[in-house]
Amino acid sequence: MKILTINSGSSSLKVALFEMRDEKRVSFLEVEKIGEDISRVLLEKETVFEGKIEDHYEALKKIEKILNEKNILKNFDQLSAVGHRVVHGGEKFKKSVIIDKKVIKDIKELSSLAPLHNPSNLKGIEAILKKAPSLTQVAVFDTAFHQTMPKKAYLYAIDYKTAQKEKIRRYGFHGTSHMHVAKEGAKILKKELKDLNLITIHLGNGASITAIKNGKSVDTSMGFTPLEGLVMGTRSGDIDPGVLLYLMEKGFEAKEIEELLNKRSGLKGLCGKNDMREIEKIKANSQTASLAFEIFCYRVKKYIGAYMAALGEVEALIFTAGIGENSLEVRERVCENLEIFGIKLDKEKNKRNETIISKKSSKVKVLVIKTDEEIEIARETKRLLLA
Repeated sequence: MKILTINSGSSSLKVALFEMRDEKRVSFLEVEKIGEDISRVLLEKETVFEGKIEDHYEALKKIEKILNEKNILKNFDQLSAVGHRVVHGGEKFKKSVIIDKKVIKDIKELSSLAPLHNPSNLKGIEAILKKAPSLTQVAVFDTAFHQTMPKKAYLYAIDYKTAQKEKIRRYGFHGTSHMHVAKEGAKILKKELKDLNLITIHLGNGASITAIKNGKSVDTSMGFTPLEGLVMGTRSGDIDPGVLLYLMEKGFEAKEIEELLNKRSGLKGLCGKNDMREIEKIKANSQTASLAFEIFCYRVKKYIGAYMAALGEVEALIFTAGIGENSLEVRERVCENLEIFGIKLDKEKNKRNETIISKKSSKVKVLVIKTDEEIEIARETKRLLLA
């Protein structure tokens, strides 16, 4: 069974091909700058084409041609299905679904909640419809994993009628990543996921943390939008709403505030850099970089404390994504002084970047697990195809 996964952006396309018999990733391609003068196709990070690619349909045609030329896949007719990453499923989609006309209509309607993402995700879906109309397509939603949150976790304390009418609530994001590492964590711990309480910590340019009780998400740091929660590369994370009102009174327009919070805040806003690797290199000689590092780690630590209290008992913390998987300094600082919760980091194991980086005496295990949203999308697609 061959399954293609697609992560479609406004001017980009990321495509992974899987052989699901052994869940092997056969190939990974990226198309950059779709619609611009010079587009680029990369196969396993190596440039294989440069030239004009007009739209996502043309991008898929180019991908099919490259896969054929490289003797990887003759054509899309050999595929069993295509799985798509869709950012926002709102309250309508609590799990992955096979795409039909109604699903497409619903995703379009939900674009008001994710104007930067859902329309782009739809471009990939529509391109496949045009290229291979008989091929089964599946939508896997970033928000779906968090639809098990109870009302006490997802409701904001604003006028209830207004919230209901405008669909204002906490949705959570990065759900596919949190779900994947939770499943992998259960395998490592040799337990059933339904029997585990976990705190999964996705730290990349976008960052979020999730409390998982008996295998289900019961709270997560991102909210109505991906702005809430942890300090991120360029996003602010938690902020007093009064700050926004104050800026509006000072003459800031909504678009200016949106740009400030999404692109000029977080690590970049604090020290001018949003790459943690660069910050770690210069923080010894830069007060602003040192402060950005401390604030980033402190916010993660604070959420861990909150989720330890919410869950009551926790079997493991799981670090994942770019920073979580690779920054031993961030992991060490985050876990510092958490012994009161039964969390004891083994600094040597952490330096060696082992899978389990906690001491044997640690009541709560600390794991490092590589996230893989593509394989999770492929698994969900296979599950629905066989259902």
